[in-house]
Amino acid sequence: MDVAGVTFRRIALPELSLHVAEAGPDAGAPTILLHGFPEFWYGWRHQIGPLAAAGLRVIAPDQRGYGLSDKPADLEAYQLDRLAGDVIALADAFGFPTVRLVGHDWGGLVAWWVASHYPDRIERLAILNAPHPGIVGDYMRHHPGQMLRSYYIGLFQLPGLPERLLTADRCRALRRALTTTSRPGAFAAADLDRYVEAWRQPGAMTGMLNWYRALVRLPRAKPPRVRVPTLILWGRRDTALQAGLAEASLAICDEGRIRWYDRASHWLAHEEPAAVNADLIAFLA
Repeated sequence: MDVAGVTFRRIALPELSLHVAEAGPDAGAPTILLHGFPEFWYGWRHQIGPLAAAGLRVIAPDQRGYGLSDKPADLEAYQLDRLAGDVIALADAFGFPTVRLVGHDWGGLVAWWVASHYPDRIERLAILNAPHPGIVGDYMRHHPGQMLRSYYIGLFQLPGLPERLLTADRCRALRRALTTTSRPGAFAAADLDRYVEAWRQPGAMTGMLNWYRALVRLPRAKPPRVRVPTLILWGRRDTALQAGLAEASLAICDEGRIRWYDRASHWLAHEEPAAVNADLIAFLA
């Protein structure tokens, strides 16, 4: 895929293998980018080049269940602890004692979890439109409007049916979800073709949905505070996530701030790439 300066390889971890996109100088500060649903490494196509040019060593995996990475069949394989463990195992595989971590959507939930549970391994944390998993349950109990916005998570719990709905007609429902919840032009037709190719990999749709199926089994517990320096980038026009989730997440950070994007939606990295890249570079490099 034609993202300049990017190379690819498979990285064998103790539990599975991940397909990884890499760019930037070998001696640069290690920076791991975690995509969300329903993307894959290509969701960072606007960020990888500029971050690498700023001197960062960029690692963007297809997370487990996605794209060309391994797709375990058992639901327990998609628990947050296992997803977070992949990030630490990836850092170990590269020999990175610490990393800068960036996550969007589901990748943001994983990034929050890593920062909470492995603070000594994370130099800096940047989050794009993703709440800390530990605050979501309490927030939704106090904000029924967010519960309504999250209705689709209930649909995803059904066995088999969501896979059929989301893969029908070249994944028409997912293509439409991306284009109707984002600013016009954020996802070009050629980009959507690449997403369809990733979604139609054997086992991918079930793997992607299993993240949601495992999430509802997450035991309720008070989240550990986030001790690492944290930057939250948040598009206020997100149709799935209320802005209050950003503020509730910030409240459990020792050293954090929010940068609001008033005109951006959930897909701010695609809609405001220049501004997002500038904010990330200023914070990470």
